[in-house]
Amino acid sequence: MASDHRSRQPGDRHGHQFQQAPHARWRGHRSTPVAIVTAIDPIPRDALTGGALLDRPGAVALRYEVDHETAALHRLVLDAGGVIEGERVDLEHPCVSCAMREDAVAVLGRLAADPRIDAILLAPPISADPSVVAGTLVPFQGRWHLSAAAAVLEAQHVIDDLLGDMTLAERGLQWAAEDERSVGEALAAQIEYSDLVIVEGGEGAEGGAAGLELVEHLRSPEQLLLTSMHVLEPRLLLGGALDHTGALRRRDVRHVQAYGGPTEHGTWTLDLASDRPFHPERFLEDIELLGAGRMRGRGRFWVPDRPGTICQWDGAGGQVSIGSVHESGRELPTTRLVITGIDPEDLPRVRDAFDRCLLTQEEWAAGLAPWLGAEDRLSPWLGERDARV
Repeated sequence: MASDHRSRQPGDRHGHQFQQAPHARWRGHRSTPVAIVTAIDPIPRDALTGGALLDRPGAVALRYEVDHETAALHRLVLDAGGVIEGERVDLEHPCVSCAMREDAVAVLGRLAADPRIDAILLAPPISADPSVVAGTLVPFQGRWHLSAAAAVLEAQHVIDDLLGDMTLAERGLQWAAEDERSVGEALAAQIEYSDLVIVEGGEGAEGGAAGLELVEHLRSPEQLLLTSMHVLEPRLLLGGALDHTGALRRRDVRHVQAYGGPTEHGTWTLDLASDRPFHPERFLEDIELLGAGRMRGRGRFWVPDRPGTICQWDGAGGQVSIGSVHESGRELPTTRLVITGIDPEDLPRVRDAFDRCLLTQEEWAAGLAPWLGAEDRLSPWLGERDARV
């Protein structure tokens, strides 16, 4: 399943000055735009925010950094001239949502009340999930509002970062000790949530074209993709309103889509779908064949001894997370995995493993009655099932 989704660029901003009145109106109120900027590398993040501050007089950046030795959080407020203020933030619990709720909400309110400030770039800690950041902040909008979410990355590192097997802890990007995510899982979350994706060096840098092609397969048509931060106009970050609901829908396994993209550099996407559930035993036997390798996979599945549960498949760089995420309601759930990879030998292996994991036509024809009271082999990952099953 491949369709050519071209990069959509707004054109060169040089020579064009975008003007926006201070404290734009949002839902009928004077409100300061706040753009969320995420990354897994501080260099492109800082380059983007620094350039935006130069392009937008009156803008400031609110940046959070983690001291990995002490797990302490440091807050910086910067303008085009440098650091305005810096402070250590002590939290009851070191997590992104706590940082946003306990500190950022108050600071955003204070900055938005300053008549000298007409825009804010919020840079949460490196590796932060923008859906968590935005989800925590959305209820507090008013004097300020979320205008966009941008993910910035370097094209020549995309493949290793997204499809490699390193964890955040191994890369030195782990915040809390219990954060066991891979680098690929963190980056995928940033790419798939953000309405603006900037892939620096996608045209010309060694390995950049292949990295850009991979991102094309992962981003939806409504997400704007830029291949250089030099074409980023301030209005793209600060001139709108973040569609948090739409971004969450992109990440919801109930609405997973295969976007496809160019294949010149060998990127492929499989859209694997069936009404049938996975056979629990065969699924456990073949889970490595289904998820190992340099791939990004998302989707949903169900098992016949849990017909009321929609389960999530979330994998990157050979690490896979599964769990119960939704109730299916009156209708039986369906199974759909969208897998994107770059190594041709992985494609037939994944497709065959998917087919083996499904109930056979004969097993499916027997219905769900044989599964009543069956041993729950997936409880270590899915939790204890409903006692009524």
